[in-house]
Amino acid sequence: MDISLILLIIGVLAVLASFFVGNHSRTFEDELEKVSVSLHQETSNLKKRVRVLEEELMVTPPIQESFATAPKKTVHAIIVNQITSLHSQGYTIHEIAQRASMSEDEVAAVLRSKGVRT
Repeated sequence: MDISLILLIIGVLAVLASFFVGNHSRTFEDELEKVSVSLHQETSNLKKRVRVLEEELMVTPPIQESFATAPKKTVHAIIVNQITSLHSQGYTIHEIAQRASMSEDEVAAVLRSKGVRT
């Protein structure tokens, strides 16, 4: 046999083999594309959920009728201790309100809840 005939046969076999090997890479590309699409869909759904949660958090609670019966916000225990301590040291409600960055009504309500006469 001639060397050119052997090279021709090897070339034809290589071309035929490339068709079978090429299908494997195509399925890999298809799977990669499916994963990419599903990842995009999940990201989109998560963004929608975050948007809904943000909207829910922006909703303000209903306005309460009376401050004396139900305060608008809870006061942290450290601030309550600070208010009672300042009051026992002789500070006025106005001075305590300025130091605690609260209104005078809130300070008075905290003191009343602790049984201190204002």
